[in-house]
Amino acid sequence: QVQLVESGGGLVQAGGSLRLSCTASGRTFSTYTMGWFRQAPGKEREFVAAINRSGDITNYAVSVKGRFTISRDNAKNTVYLQMNSLKPEDTAVYYCAAARLGSVYSTSYDYWGQGTQVTVSS
Repeated sequence: QVQLVESGGGLVQAGGSLRLSCTASGRTFSTYTMGWFRQAPGKEREFVAAINRSGDITNYAVSVKGRFTISRDNAKNTVYLQMNSLKPEDTAVYYCAAARLGSVYSTSYDYWGQGTQVTVSS
């Protein structure tokens, strides 16, 4: 069992930046592919970014590519999402997730955090 706790959300003006963090419990963090997802009000949850176990392969949604960067520190059991040039349409609850199997292109995740709210004002 893995517990994931996100932090770093908040209110920011359009064009600003935020860095989200997700810290995992346990000693097996480095064996999981990690992903970030988001869900805006009235919309389905969507994929944002993913990173492989060693941190050298990433995948991004088209809508965030070039603006967001996913990274991880296995020594700290933490995955990050650096979000730059934020837009009002990035407003959502952001969730991190862990997958025991699969690559950064996988759609199946086993564990989820509780989410952190990101609000971008225009």
